[in-house]
Amino acid sequence: MKGRRRWCWRGEHRRLALLLALYTLLLLLLVPYVLDYGARRARADEEPLLRRCPSLEEALSEWGWEQRPPPPGDDDDDDEDAAAAAGNGSGAGKRHIYLHATWRTGSSFLGELFNQHPDVFYLYEPMWHLWQALYPGDALSLQGALRDMLRALFRCDFSVLRLYAAPAAPRDPLGAAPPAANLTTAGIFGWRTNKVICSAPLCPAAPRPRREIGLVDGAACEQRCPPRALRELEAECRKYPVVVIKDVRLLELGALLPLLREPGLNLRVVQLFRDPRAVHNSRLKAKQALLRESIQVLRSRHRAEPRGPPRPQQPPLPPGLGLLGAGRAPAQHRAEFFLGGALEVICQAWLRDLLLARRNPAALRRRYTQLRYEDLVREPRAQLRRLLRFAGLPVPPAMEAFVVNMTRGAAYSSERPFLISARDAREAVHAWRERLSRQQVRQVEAACGEAMSLLAYPLSAGERR
Repeated sequence: MKGRRRWCWRGEHRRLALLLALYTLLLLLLVPYVLDYGARRARADEEPLLRRCPSLEEALSEWGWEQRPPPPGDDDDDDEDAAAAAGNGSGAGKRHIYLHATWRTGSSFLGELFNQHPDVFYLYEPMWHLWQALYPGDALSLQGALRDMLRALFRCDFSVLRLYAAPAAPRDPLGAAPPAANLTTAGIFGWRTNKVICSAPLCPAAPRPRREIGLVDGAACEQRCPPRALRELEAECRKYPVVVIKDVRLLELGALLPLLREPGLNLRVVQLFRDPRAVHNSRLKAKQALLRESIQVLRSRHRAEPRGPPRPQQPPLPPGLGLLGAGRAPAQHRAEFFLGGALEVICQAWLRDLLLARRNPAALRRRYTQLRYEDLVREPRAQLRRLLRFAGLPVPPAMEAFVVNMTRGAAYSSERPFLISARDAREAVHAWRERLSRQQVRQVEAACGEAMSLLAYPLSAGERR
């Protein structure tokens, strides 16, 4: 009897061991299948998008990039530990942040947050000088020059500005630049609102100290702060642990990949997006000021198209905008046509950037983050903390109060569209619904639908697919 019980117990033990072995084998087979299915599903989702945008592979090859495995030891845990250390203020070495955006996405507001931080040396759109000097060069052909200029500026070498500085056009809303031979701090685009230029030691008579949070009074800065030599500005740049540059003229994220791989540069990229319908609405309000830049962007279309399949037929031109009649069309219609065409090129560039980010190349891993303008103005405190943590910066309480006040203004915008001021965030997010016609909304959604889908911007009720 005892032997029979022992035999039965052994039999049950064998069955249990067999079931455990079969369960383990099933898990080993099932997990790779699920992962492979997810990867195949993601690739299938991307294929229609790749057919609608210029070839991502060829675009990347232009920047000398290829998919390579991360170097040994560069695993996720190590990078997360390094990011955590940077977030605690103990990140070693100088950090460089590029704010990658386009016109009328709220990039000036985003840049102002970094301009206010006491540990940041900030430059506002320095590539404006290059675009003005090389006009009418198209946006795509200028990407290499922009990247080289970024490299020099991040290393606090401002002599590169002398290559492109020239007297500013009368329409410049942020100040004129003197001839290159006499270039000073007063020739830096946007210098009147720069916290470093408009505070001690460059400006001993500044109305407020550098560490005090608050917008710079441009008129007071111009009156109290005399021009200083660029070498003095370079010396100040070297003192700061973080250098931030905001610009709107770099068309493709791929152009930054060589800088992201460059040893010692420690570059990080924040890419700002905004609902294209809101972007178009805002661009229409400043269409004359943006006309020249829109033409430069639109000129890139013929260079981007050969990299992909034939584009769908474009909508008919507005009256008077034929090849022979463009000069006779009303100026307002011409401006709207150029702005709309430029937005389509920008949305295609967004789509390429989003697909590149989804592929998660090693150069972008943990050095790149995305931000939607709508999230920034709806959740200002949370997004500010996330941005500063990404940059390895502390979060001063005064900056939290500043970002909340800047998103709780009384109105959507001022009469001067390039002026940084407090806005009503809710109005800024939804203003396009009241100001754009149905036809304008349909045109924007037709041109930007794929990028909007990846960015989780729903189509309007009558246009959902």
